[in-house]
Amino acid sequence: MKATVIRRERFAAAHRLFNPEWDDDKNKAVFGKCSWKNYHGHNYLLEVRVTGEIDPTTGFVINLSDLKGIIRKVLEEFDHKNLNLDVPEFKDLQPSTENLARVLWNRLRNLIPEKFDLEIYLEETENNAVVFRGED
Repeated sequence: MKATVIRRERFAAAHRLFNPEWDDDKNKAVFGKCSWKNYHGHNYLLEVRVTGEIDPTTGFVINLSDLKGIIRKVLEEFDHKNLNLDVPEFKDLQPSTENLARVLWNRLRNLIPEKFDLEIYLEETENNAVVFRGED
């Protein structure tokens, strides 16, 4: 019998969406306020969904205390950081919410055993969110 457990964590980060090959007008036309030169920030909500078999001994899919530790370890590298400047993956990658979800998923996937299916929901604002299920 399978079930999905969900753990939520919040973190804050700044970013700037822009293409250095474009002038300011084109960046503003494509990215709007997100292209401001001095960056802007979000209070993100990360929801990590882990699906697997329910262990008959513990009754758990995964120990939520362990999952909390994994998520917080990953988020240490993102919380109160400038994604463009402080996170190596974004050196040459647009720090959009879609790409941030992908980067977070990859880091989590490296720490969560493969026997579990992994999906994340990343909310940038109350109106904008991304679901990422992997690199299929």
